[in-house]
Amino acid sequence: MKTKKPKWVPKDADGEFTTKVMDGVVKDHDGMDKHRVKRHIVKKRKEMTVDEYYHGVISGNRMIIARAITLIESNAMRHFELAQALLQKLLPHTGNAIRVGISGVPGAGKSTLIEALGLHLCHLGLKVAVLAVDPSSSITGGSILGDKTRMEQLSRCENAFIRPSPSGGMLGGVTRKSKETILLCEAAAYDVILVETVGVGQNEVTVRSMVDFFLLVLITGGGDDLQGMKKGVMEICDAIAVNKSDGDNIIRARAAQGEFRTIIDYLRPATEGWKSQVVTCSALYNEGITGIWDMIESFVAITKENGVFYNRREAQTLEWVFNTVINQLTARFYNHDGVKRMIPKLKHSLSEGEVSATKAAVMLLDVFDHQ
Repeated sequence: MKTKKPKWVPKDADGEFTTKVMDGVVKDHDGMDKHRVKRHIVKKRKEMTVDEYYHGVISGNRMIIARAITLIESNAMRHFELAQALLQKLLPHTGNAIRVGISGVPGAGKSTLIEALGLHLCHLGLKVAVLAVDPSSSITGGSILGDKTRMEQLSRCENAFIRPSPSGGMLGGVTRKSKETILLCEAAAYDVILVETVGVGQNEVTVRSMVDFFLLVLITGGGDDLQGMKKGVMEICDAIAVNKSDGDNIIRARAAQGEFRTIIDYLRPATEGWKSQVVTCSALYNEGITGIWDMIESFVAITKENGVFYNRREAQTLEWVFNTVINQLTARFYNHDGVKRMIPKLKHSLSEGEVSATKAAVMLLDVFDHQ
């Protein structure tokens, strides 16, 4: 490699200026055999067929399961059609898992409890899928919290699959595609599906319409106003777990347990034939986790025996159909050419007070109906 002195070095300088300049690399890395240099070409990932997705999901290939969920969550029309074809093919393999929804106030330790419960289930030889719905970034649209990084031990378990998904700003603490993702995980032979919701308050009830058992996680010392926010959720939960019942907090946790039991007694049971229960636990120290799973198993046995389990699933499927109709109509409305052309004109008319909001809505619907 040829070197030369910088221009600013005096011509008669000897060893006092040791700086040297060498020519830059033009093609291959200097000092390497150009025939051995491998150029990294970024190749576009090959799109999979329905059959490839199907066999990958059925065989439990976690990489393909993750890609299939991404396909389901996509809003692109070509992905939608492919996803629906895949789900239709997977339907005969669904319905065999226990679906558990887990909600609670922010900071109640939902992720820690889910990890402890998931590890317990894995030790029992069960396959566990965790669908953790995170708040969405207003900038990227992606998940903010990233529950997979917070469930480090569970993510290393071969029997566990963790999928954080952005809520997309949807109320109810779940995503629009959560139901379809549950079916996909069931087809992959996961025995238990744990759905962790965002945890944003009283609106967080949508998960009830897609799970068998609904667990509400609360803590002590949250204040009457914060606990009061959860009253709407307490009316639809099958059990309350007072978490962080450890150390100096055990006495307060047991007191809160008694208070919640009193409240539950005045509420109509969320599930026919089942009395909602209140338990204490410490997810951090793995205390009370076994009892929670035993309670869920008891719930499933009782509701299957009296038929409520199957009736609820039928009702949930019908509700899912009508919700899908609403979502599809909304998407078609905003993608309608006539609607897209009229919206800018209506914005001006609304700002000038020339038309009311109700009249504008009727005008848009008329365009949608007749074009």
